[in-house]
Parts: sequence; C-alpha cells; structure tokens
Amino acid sequence: MRVAIFSSRRYERPFLDDAIAAVPARLRPTVTHFDTRLSLATAGLAKGYPVVSIFVGDDGSEPTLSALHAGGTRALALRCAGFNHVDLAHAAALGLTVLRVPAYSPYAVAEHTVGLILTLNRKLHRAYNRVREQNFALDGLMGFDMHGRSVGVVGTGRIGQVLCRILAGFGCTVLAADPNPAPACIDMGVTYLPLDDLLRQSDIVSLQCPLTPATHHLINGRTLALMKPGAMLINTSRGGVIDTRALIVALKSGHLGAVGLDVYEEEADLFFNDLSDRVIQDDVFARLMTFPNVLITAHQGFFTRQAMEAIAATTAANITGFSQGSPPTANLVTSELVVPK
Repeated sequence: MRVAIFSSRRYERPFLDDAIAAVPARLRPTVTHFDTRLSLATAGLAKGYPVVSIFVGDDGSEPTLSALHAGGTRALALRCAGFNHVDLAHAAALGLTVLRVPAYSPYAVAEHTVGLILTLNRKLHRAYNRVREQNFALDGLMGFDMHGRSVGVVGTGRIGQVLCRILAGFGCTVLAADPNPAPACIDMGVTYLPLDDLLRQSDIVSLQCPLTPATHHLINGRTLALMKPGAMLINTSRGGVIDTRALIVALKSGHLGAVGLDVYEEEADLFFNDLSDRVIQDDVFARLMTFPNVLITAHQGFFTRQAMEAIAATTAANITGFSQGSPPTANLVTSELVVPK
C-alpha cells in the first residue's frame, strides 16, 4: 500500500517513520513524504497513492478530493482530531474512506491552554522582554489570583475535562457549556450553564469545542458583548469558532481584557511556515498582532512528544486497517458526525 503524506514536517517525520516501521513487514505501507500542503494545485503529487495523509492546514475541499479520487486515492488518513477542512459529503459521494485521530493527548492542549492563561494574566511574555533589556520595573505587570476566579469552559470533551480538572486544582469556580454534560465534570463540581449565562458569569472563557456548522462563529459580536468587561478569552480549539473581525471590534473598544489564541480561522496560509522574511498579507491577522493584550501561538497546543507519538501510532493503525479492509470503526469520519445549525 502506497501512502502520500502531505504537510510532513521535519519534526514529525521521525515519529511517523517509527510508527510505520513498527507495522509487521507484510502489512507495512510504502510512505512518501511531501512537505508541501495538499491543495488542488498539489493533488497531482498523490497520483497512484491509494492513501493520502493530511494535517489541519491541508485542503480537503470538493475540487481537491475529486482530483485525488481521479488519481486513484481511496482513503484520507487525517493526522488530527478535527475534520472541518474536509468536505465529508463529497468524500462519501466519491466513496473515499476518511479516518482521523480522535484522541492523542488531551493533556497537551489543556496544559497549553493554562499556559496561555497564566502568561496573559501575569504578563510573563512582557516581563521576559523587559528583563532581557535590563528593565526590572513592575509597572503594568500586575495580574490576579487564579484562586476564586470563575472560568468558563465551552466544550467538555476529553480536552475540556482535563482542563476543568486543572482549573479546579487552582481553586477556580469552573463553569461549563456543552449539549452533553460530562459525568466526570459534574462529579468534580463543575456547574453547567447555557452559553449566554456562562459568558456573563466568567472572568475567563476557554473554547474547547470542535468546529462544526453549529459552532462556526459561536463567539461573535452578540456573544462577545455578553462577556464581563475585562474578561479573558482563550481559544485552543479551532479558529472558525470565533468571528475574528468581531473580536477585533471588542478589543478596540477595550471590552476584552486579554485574548489568547492558538488557532486562527484563516491560519492555513500562515501557521506551520517560516514567514519571518515576508510581509504578512492577511490584514485581519496583522491587526490582531498589534494589540498588547493579545497572545498568539501558531497551533502548537498539540505539540508534545507524547501527542506526536500517539498521532503517528493511530495514523499507522488507520492506514494498516484500511489496507486490510477493516479500518478502525472508532476512527472513521462520516458526514453524520457534523452537527447542523
């Protein structure tokens, strides 16, 4: 079985190669790495490859899927949990099997979320730069105790549950919004509320929900206005959950106290690339970067050794299962998983 791996980065390849090498020789696929992103323009590289593996920034739109199918591709192995970048209805129409990594390390993303909160609260990024310039003044660096603060977690899947546990350890009052409350969160004392109420009551709001038609721009002009003046907003889920233009309006007005983003709705042309010698053409992103109370990381919340090992192992299992005609059922992605508005 030949496999084309798109968006294959230098830091990722050893994990993928080790996972493939662990597959029994008679089942072991032949892998070709492409560091380029999958798009309609690059889909021709996959001609003759029954399986194509893609990451979050790759294009799984209808035209690209049609091109892959015409070239002989019959399965997509996503190296991520999210699948919003794939046209699942068209994949089903073509008979393409779509597999994902539904869980790798919820601790990685949850801990990165807390890192963003603490950095913004205690101004660690600003303090670091000051001290390097031998400026030891504390003016403008005051934060607040996490203990006793109300933190709202939107989405209590695996990552949300780990985050709730960490926040409870800080002594926070943890609120949550999710159409399917998690028994584990209820047992640890998390209070579930409708989203609007959670936004009104939270000092910090963290988004941990998947991007679906129902959650696209869940945070918009109306919902941002519900948040407490000076509240902090964190997003380590998917960029499209926030209406970025509305976010900028809320920042310009001073309504939001701080924003931490590990994702951005138009990140595909930015993240995972070194653009340090170029002018950023995305005016919305450039505007976000001008705010002193905004901290952006480039979709690195998942990026721990344990998570990379898990992603590679599950991807190898998905590819091997497909080649044997029995892909892991729990990892199959179908159009029924998309929640309509």
